[in-house]
Amino acid sequence: MSASSIRSETAPRVEIRPATLADLDALVALEHAAFASDRAERRAIRHAIRSTSMSLLAAIIRDEAGQATLVGSATLERRRGSRSARLSSIAVSPARSGLGLGSLVLDAAEADARAHGCARLRLEVRADNGAGIRLYERRGYLRFAVIRDYYEDGMEAWRYEKSL
Repeated sequence: MSASSIRSETAPRVEIRPATLADLDALVALEHAAFASDRAERRAIRHAIRSTSMSLLAAIIRDEAGQATLVGSATLERRRGSRSARLSSIAVSPARSGLGLGSLVLDAAEADARAHGCARLRLEVRADNGAGIRLYERRGYLRFAVIRDYYEDGMEAWRYEKSL
């Protein structure tokens, strides 16, 4: 997927591009800021950046001086021969919530899945993540399963899928 720039009324100019190893420290920091548990470890993030069967997208905002700040990410997994991709993680900096970044990152994740020949995108979301559930349902994702005791703290996951 090529880098893209997106501008909306509420969100500042955001560049979404494939993550590089130079983003690793910022991605680890985002993971810790965005999630209280079930965080990806540094090693797993590095693997996702290097993997040919995964995409790790980085959402970057530049200030007036041109200083880049990583404010969001999405991790997608693909299997050879499958037309489904899995959105295994989507994160937005809590300091930037409410700007529409989650929707922009989800747009980029869907575009990446299509670019890799996938016809469907699947994901799991915590049953208590109301904002995430609303985002996915507004965007046409349909819940098809519940997985009990999925997260470290025992919370269930709701599985969603969307045809791309």
